[in-house]
Amino acid sequence: MPRVIHFEIQADDPERAVNFFKNVFGWKIDKWGPEEYWLATTGDDKEMGINGAIMRRNPMTSPTTNTIGVSSVDEYTAKIIANGGKIVMPKSVIPGII
Repeated sequence: MPRVIHFEIQADDPERAVNFFKNVFGWKIDKWGPEEYWLATTGDDKEMGINGAIMRRNPMTSPTTNTIGVSSVDEYTAKIIANGGKIVMPKSVIPGII
């Protein structure tokens, strides 16, 4: 069964959000790439939960993104469309992540 494997939290001040989640929850958060994007490790991989990222808020996108791991993007794209869903962004490769 496909599971949520990654989340993205958008913030007006991402550096403030990074400090908030580090200080409150003890997350390990590291800058990733040239963009305003930080990868967040929320716990040990042996524990239940998922890791994610913090980024600058983009008013043109949804405020939260959840990534679901599937065996075939094309197969699940077809399922989404067949069940009334809408593809808002084409599939893409994320180097070093997926």
